[in-house]
Amino acid sequence: MIKKESFFFILIILLTFKLQAQVTFYVSTAGNDLNTGSQSQPLATLQGARDAIRNYKNENGINHSFEVLIETGNYLMKAPLELNAMDSGSSNFPITYKAAKGAKPVFSGGKKITEFKVNSNGLWEAQIPESSYYKWTFDQLYVNNKRATLARTPNKGFIKIDTVTQTIWKQGASKVAEKAEQSIFFNTKDAKILSKIKQEEIHNVRFKAFHKWDYTLRHIDAIDADSLKLITSGKGMKPWNPLKKDRRLIFENYEAALDSVGEWYLKDNGTLLYKPLEGQTIANTEVIAPVLENLISISGTPNNNAKHITFEGLTFKHAHYKIPVTGSEPNQAAAKLNAAIMVEYANHIEFLKCEVSQIGQHAIWLGKGTTHSKVEQCYLHHLGGGGIYLGDFKPLDGKAHTNHISVENNIIQTGGQEFPASVGVWVGHSADNTISHNDIGNFYYTGISVGWVWGYKHSLAKRNTITYNHIHHIGWDLLSDMAGIYTLGASEGTQVTHNVINNVHAYSYGGWGMYADEGSSGITFKNNLVYNTKTGGFQQNYGKNNTVENNILAFAKKYQLQCTISEDHKSFTFTNNIIIFKEGVVAKGAWDHVNASMDYNIYWNINGGDYNFNNHNFKGWKKLGFDKNSHISNPFFKDAESFNFNFKRNTTYKKINFKPFNYSEAGVYGSNDWIETSKLPQSITKAFDAAVEKNMKMKIKR
Repeated sequence: MIKKESFFFILIILLTFKLQAQVTFYVSTAGNDLNTGSQSQPLATLQGARDAIRNYKNENGINHSFEVLIETGNYLMKAPLELNAMDSGSSNFPITYKAAKGAKPVFSGGKKITEFKVNSNGLWEAQIPESSYYKWTFDQLYVNNKRATLARTPNKGFIKIDTVTQTIWKQGASKVAEKAEQSIFFNTKDAKILSKIKQEEIHNVRFKAFHKWDYTLRHIDAIDADSLKLITSGKGMKPWNPLKKDRRLIFENYEAALDSVGEWYLKDNGTLLYKPLEGQTIANTEVIAPVLENLISISGTPNNNAKHITFEGLTFKHAHYKIPVTGSEPNQAAAKLNAAIMVEYANHIEFLKCEVSQIGQHAIWLGKGTTHSKVEQCYLHHLGGGGIYLGDFKPLDGKAHTNHISVENNIIQTGGQEFPASVGVWVGHSADNTISHNDIGNFYYTGISVGWVWGYKHSLAKRNTITYNHIHHIGWDLLSDMAGIYTLGASEGTQVTHNVINNVHAYSYGGWGMYADEGSSGITFKNNLVYNTKTGGFQQNYGKNNTVENNILAFAKKYQLQCTISEDHKSFTFTNNIIIFKEGVVAKGAWDHVNASMDYNIYWNINGGDYNFNNHNFKGWKKLGFDKNSHISNPFFKDAESFNFNFKRNTTYKKINFKPFNYSEAGVYGSNDWIETSKLPQSITKAFDAAVEKNMKMKIKR
């Protein structure tokens, strides 16, 4: 037996060793990378701190933990921070880059534009030497911490396509031609816009087209104003979602389009033009053009991961996404876009209490071969792309498989500003991840997307947990065929539980709360509250053996429930749910033939109107084999129309064995300031409501 005195002696030795094994370097805006990195002689950059750690390891061995403390200030990044396996820590000796106590360091990958003058047209004008002499260009601009609008036409709304013709140059093996040319025709009124584009500007002009769930960004090859058309080339159009009549687009990036406040344009001669907003003066305005296309890159190898690296309390801004000459072909969820922070072949990587904003692409991508890592309490906002992407769009197994990632208590808002098909959190071919307690709002496509296989082919997206998230103000009236939570492919063991999803809308069809798309299988949707959607609280396109249980689905505008394709196997089980509405029909789609089990549900129209179950009344619906033990009955919520879905009494819900759940627990948690930050500004929520109201008055073809 060890004597007490001996035990404490050993403990003191261990603690002393631990303290000696902790090495601290300091970074300051007043520092210099030639310094030692001590508090009195701080370093200047993250790269300087990385190199200091490397040198220390080489001289003293690897059995030391490292802490890089970064003081308050604005740090201009001249290059991305690149880390690899040699920059790793270990479980006993991790490496942490963090804000010093009370400090707020901000790292920018941009260049401040100065020397503005007011020209004769009232525009601000600045000559950028790097653009004049070296042809440096940029595709995003940030003014007073907000994204400025690249000069566009029309300023509001869209131009509609009249017709499209396509000439295929090279088909290739895919259904989508490898190379093709499209001629896009317009009506006489809209074609007048083309005449305002100068011949010498055509190579700069781009159009952005919005069609169903897709977004196409293309340069223009030629304009034929007499024929009312433009010509563009690239890949062939997708046969299942081509550009065609009435699809909407805008033109951007030419001088004549610079006619509204908040817009900017960079001329070929290096002159930046900006039309200021009301109240902006040259003295009170900061203009930043992004330079770096990546801010952090962590990349190991399959056999030698980067590992045990943490970033805490740091802010990263101004990453540039350079639009390639080929533009951006349609790709769902913008899954082929890069991220400002890229991680591959790494484990135990953590981003804690960090902020990423004002970027042209996704914020963070924990890509192939990344495992056992986390993103926690980060604020990701004003994003050109999406928030957090996990895994790969290819089915990479073995050492390349991404798994066991935790995404918790993050605020992910105002995304898709450049690429509207982006999502808040995307889980591709990735398993055993937990997405919990996040606030995801103000996106144009989808809140959370899980899975990346269409149909019943092999999928690696298994056992993912999507829980206690608040997902809201999704879709607007821009794209279609999206949801608060969207799933694809065989996803056995995946749990979608305790989420609150509200205010999901779409341009034409779609705009669901929970959407089990092609091949979604083995998924449980339970204890979710969904309200204020366009076309339903739940929709299944087709899939196998999904369970929809104990949810509250409220106030969809057109249909409360949808299913699209019937199959011989059991598609889903729908039990113990409460459906409450005041307009639209109860069910729409392939219900007369779908193989589904539906029972012990409550349906309630608060306006006392009809109950249309896919053109059946409730009695006819039951004859189809559905809802034998279900009820049309008031669930007695306290104030459903004010979105208080707590119960006044239990007499009704007990009839279907519904189990009340505390939906107030969804969303972020922590300090009052953090919770307050998660609330979208009223200007955004009111604009969303106005867009929904206007859209519902329109008769839009699918």
